Parts: sequence; C-alpha cells; structure tokens
Amino acid sequence: MGQIETILTATDLSAPARHAAARAVRLARETGAQLRLLHVMNQGAIDDLRALLGARTGAVERQLVDAAREDLARLAAGIGEQHGIAPGVHLAAGTVLAEILDHADAVDADLLVLVARGESFMRHLLLGSTAERLLRKTRRPILVVKQTPIDRYRRVLVPVDFSRWSREGVALARAVAPGAELVLMHAFEVPFEGKLRLAGVDEQAVIGCRLAAQEDALKRLRQLGAEAGLDPNRIPYVILQGDASRRIVEQEQEQDCDLVVLGKHGRNILEETLLGSVTKHVLAESNCDVVVSAKPSAA
Repeated sequence: MGQIETILTATDLSAPARHAAARAVRLARETGAQLRLLHVMNQGAIDDLRALLGARTGAVERQLVDAAREDLARLAAGIGEQHGIAPGVHLAAGTVLAEILDHADAVDADLLVLVARGESFMRHLLLGSTAERLLRKTRRPILVVKQTPIDRYRRVLVPVDFSRWSREGVALARAVAPGAELVLMHAFEVPFEGKLRLAGVDEQAVIGCRLAAQEDALKRLRQLGAEAGLDPNRIPYVILQGDASRRIVEQEQEQDCDLVVLGKHGRNILEETLLGSVTKHVLAESNCDVVVSAKPSAA
C-alpha cells in the first residue's frame, strides 16, 4: 500500500463514534491525508417514522435532517479549531452500508475509520453480519477504533500467514502507523499432529516437525522483513504454535501493542474461510484498535 491520501470516517454522531473521528484526525495529521466525515440517516428508520406520523412526517423529517446537519457541522468545526484540519462533510440518507461504500468510492478513500460500538446500526456494524458484508464488498482497509485515542500508534502487531497478503499487511501497517514499531507474528500448527501419534510416530519425530516448522517460519519472517525494508536488528519476530485467533489476542497484550493489522485473504478458499473466522474473533476479543484489509498484494 502506498501513502494514505484520503481518510473517510463514518459517524453516527454518538460519543463513542467521536473516538473514531479523533483517531481519524490524528492519522490525517500524521499522514497529511484529507479527512472526510460521513453521517448516514437510515432510510429504513425514516420510512418507519413516516408510517407512524403520517401527514406530520415532512416537518419532523426536516427537523431531524437539520439537526443531523448541525451536529455534523459542529463536529467538523470542533476538529478544525482543535487540530487545524478542515474535514469535508457529507450527510446522506439511505441504506447505511451502501452509502458508506458509495461515498468511499466517490472520494476514493484509502482508509475507512469506524467505531467498534456506537448507537443503533453502528453498534453492530463491525461485530456482526454487516461487517462481513462490508468486508466482502470493499477492498479498502477498515480501521476499527476501540480505544480512546491518546497518542499516535506506537507498537503494531502484524500477524502474517505468508500468503500474497503478507507484504501488503506490512505496508499497510507502516502507512497507518508511520514511525511505530512493528511486531511480525506467525502462528503455525503441525498438520495432523494428533493423528501422527495415533499412526505410531514417536514423540521425538513430532517435536522435530514442530522445530522444522518454527525454523521455516523464522526464515520466512526474516525474508518478509527484508523485502519490506525493515531493520532486522530492531524488528521483533514472534512464532507460536496454536490457533491463530487466540494467539493474536494473547500477543496483542503480551507485546503491548495498540494496533493489530489483519488480512482477510489466505492462500486458498479454505484459508480464506479460516482467516474470516480469525478476523471475527480478533475484532470481538481484542482490546486495541484493529485494521482489516481484504486487498492482497501482487503475486
């Protein structure tokens, strides 16, 4: 991934969503990117209101739109006064998911910034089925903000599976968190380890398989780091056996990371399914912010 030039944050104007806007502002300042704020009024809720109010709907709807426009303008003005950034603002009515995707395309956003929990629709946006639809429909990286931003990102966990995405993941981490220390991680499992014992393979041979897998992973992590131009004397490499989703959440805390960068794609259809479950687990269980990208690098 190249330089981030446009950041789009979708907000429901709730207090938690302001954390996402605050993080987006920090990123815009660090990267020099243009910041865009989007608020979508859910058309389904508007239609339900029309059914309830009947003839009074028009006046009430105009008041709601005016209030949302004022709140969005107030948020943008506050950002400008505090951070010296003048974000572009856009108010839309429609299906929230579709409006986010359409506006991201319209401004050619390099990064979408969303809060993990907000109000109404946004409360479930990134922890439910809507997140899966969003990830399926966009190739744009999504930053899920879980923590109140206090400072820039300082330490980033980048789990890799040595698929085509891995190089893109490292590049994305450097783009989103310029200047942060990266921790490259790989979680492995010995194929059919339990059945090897049942098949009469002795324990020393099984241990040998683990050691061989670790050595191979270390070699490939070093190669990935070298290709990315990382300093081999400063980059931590973490290689662990076990379920990737659990290991990622453990290492996020063990390595004192404030951001995790994940890819959605694996080397084949099965791995894409497994990585989808890893992504959902990390989004649900991690404490720090998470970037999810579905864009693989060139082969």
